[in-house]
Amino acid sequence: MYLLKDTYRSVIHLVILVAVLTLLSSGLLAQDRYRLMFYNVENLFDPFNDSLTNDDEFTPQGSRYWTWRKMTDKVNNIYKVITAVGEWEPPTMVGFCEIENRFVIERITKHTPLSKFNYQIVHKESPDFRGIDVALIYRPDQFTVEEERFFRVSYPDNPDRATRDVLYARGIIDGLDTLHVFVNHWPSKYGGALASEPGRIAAGKLVRQKVDSIKIFHPDARIIVMGDFNDTPDSRPLVEGLVASLPEKPFTADGLYNLHYPYVAKGEGTLKFQGAWEIIDMMIVSKGLLNAKHGVYTTPDGGKIYEADFLLEKDERFVGVVPFRTYIGFKYHGGYSDHLPIYMDLLPNR
Repeated sequence: MYLLKDTYRSVIHLVILVAVLTLLSSGLLAQDRYRLMFYNVENLFDPFNDSLTNDDEFTPQGSRYWTWRKMTDKVNNIYKVITAVGEWEPPTMVGFCEIENRFVIERITKHTPLSKFNYQIVHKESPDFRGIDVALIYRPDQFTVEEERFFRVSYPDNPDRATRDVLYARGIIDGLDTLHVFVNHWPSKYGGALASEPGRIAAGKLVRQKVDSIKIFHPDARIIVMGDFNDTPDSRPLVEGLVASLPEKPFTADGLYNLHYPYVAKGEGTLKFQGAWEIIDMMIVSKGLLNAKHGVYTTPDGGKIYEADFLLEKDERFVGVVPFRTYIGFKYHGGYSDHLPIYMDLLPNR
């Protein structure tokens, strides 16, 4: 008898859940938040050799013995992470870095259960010598893209050197407000932190210039700068290049506020390097998004790191835990990524 009652309750709960999700997808039930996510997915390559890029190691004959099966397993892992971050509803948009091309993004959006949400893609092949790009996927039922552009990052001492473009998308979120979104993957510290710093400072100044150009005509524009910046919130590229600061009042009209900056004081991060956690993946917003009077807004504590247990494993070299990654060196490990995903919620002002 009790078993039948429990079964009955479970069925009722399932019916209610399906009804709620159906109403949400049809737009008949108002959203209570819009989740924006960013994820460095650690080298999502297809297994084919591209003669125009240096992707040889990610082929079946390459040093990583990268195969269709390994790519498919990684795609399914990324789908699981996106679904988990979204909780009861997949995110409105997801920014990516370390993806090889549009093909691998479409494996995520069209060949996993995410296909039912009809995610659209903003992507362009970047000049990066390894062939890795940034990309943005978004749900067209919640976000409408009106403009997309890609900005080239130039090294001040070597203008011919190639790195990832900065992705820019402008659009309307659920008919409520205009968003300006930048997706970044700044130059790495390969070759040394100081030697490579000018490239990241140049990237920061480029994005700052684009932000300022938007604010000339729209002083209170709702702007989001997300990405893997390959540096910490208190570094010169973030503080002097992009001019992003702690999300503390008073907020100024020209300010950019790093919602993940507070994690520095907590000793938490998105990447673990030599036993220490570092914040290098961040969500940064303009003053306009910290104003609850606009169509959508967020809060100074709105930047989150998704630290689910399944994304972590025991740190065998140091103490604590470490991201469960796809490779350790050149050894296939079968995990998710060497970075943890980040997210923020935009709240509607209805």
